[in-house]
Amino acid sequence: MKFNPLHFALLPLALKAFANPINHAASADAQVPLSESVDAQMSLSQLADAHPQFNLDEQRLLQFEDGSEVWMTEWEKIQTKARGVKFFDITETPELNTSDFSPSSPTYKPASLNSTVQGVIKTLSTDGPRANLEKFSSFYNRYYRSETGLQSQKWLYSRIKEITAEFASAELRDAISIEEFTHSWSQSSIIVSIPGTSASDEIVVLGAHQDSTNLIPWFSAPGADDDGSGSVTILEAYRGLVAAGFRPNKTVEFHWYSAEEGGLLGSQAIAQNYKSKGTNVIAMIQMDMTAWVKKGTREEVGLVVDYVDPSLTKTIGEYVDAYLDIPYVETKCGYACSDHASWRKAGYPSAFAIESAFENDNKNIHSGRDTIDVSPEFSFSHMLEFSKLAVGFAVELGEWEKK
Repeated sequence: MKFNPLHFALLPLALKAFANPINHAASADAQVPLSESVDAQMSLSQLADAHPQFNLDEQRLLQFEDGSEVWMTEWEKIQTKARGVKFFDITETPELNTSDFSPSSPTYKPASLNSTVQGVIKTLSTDGPRANLEKFSSFYNRYYRSETGLQSQKWLYSRIKEITAEFASAELRDAISIEEFTHSWSQSSIIVSIPGTSASDEIVVLGAHQDSTNLIPWFSAPGADDDGSGSVTILEAYRGLVAAGFRPNKTVEFHWYSAEEGGLLGSQAIAQNYKSKGTNVIAMIQMDMTAWVKKGTREEVGLVVDYVDPSLTKTIGEYVDAYLDIPYVETKCGYACSDHASWRKAGYPSAFAIESAFENDNKNIHSGRDTIDVSPEFSFSHMLEFSKLAVGFAVELGEWEKK
């Protein structure tokens, strides 16, 4: 096992103050230096007793950008994340890599289904996303190991079923599957599948992560932008599609991942499952944070260009030009920065669309301030542009032309 000096620095159990290089505008509780908090005065065993639902003394295996793998406790993992270090938690998926799996290499066609896409886009609204996000961000937090994380997941699962029952035809309802993908922790991921009408085994995936966190995860984390916004963005696209009678040639799935904030755990588990079955995912897009337009900046879609599939990303840029009222900007987010990275790691083509260039994104995330009403910069009309993109992605890559 390879170590570097950073990892040695993280291993001691001495609970020092969090250095916060990511400069999030945190809530008052998250701004208290750890060294000055009650938690900092506790031993690891005392912390574990105080917060039993978080299993703070559990050993976890993390993988870092340099390829090194390090065992540490859950509490040390929390500290590592708070310092801004990015990683995969590979405890459950140590073999997830591209070395023994070669999915097809698809060729993406230019946007060509304008009439169908525009017909669905005209039915999209900010009303549903606003109501859904008001509820989804009202949970104390949606942390994947917490009771409210389980409650929020159950609410989302029920809401998806309600939307399907209300907007899909009887024939389409019978075709759609809505499943909870269970994990070793309490919060399940959710997978909605609309089967293709052709004999093709190709699958298109749209994803967002449902969980939220504070820098210290038992504090408040409304997660309105991170990633409540992405979660309700793809939900609105799903509503518009099923209301329009969406029957794609290729199977299209909507995923809401658990435990992204814990090291991309939920998406890794699903990508591992799909890889083990030889599932042919030809395109995956992640929508993580879709609501923020920083004051004084141009409204735009951020298309991540590092750790993604370049051909798919280029195609998504063409969809932005074809179907959105705003332009895109290329940006970078680094290693293991959201759930698209799990699919790329498994060998599947994946991409990531975010609310802006990274330097202009919402700095209130991972705190009690990540709320709908924190600033006029939180924009439901901006989220609607991403719902349009999700519709274009599903229609074009799923190959559905409404007759």
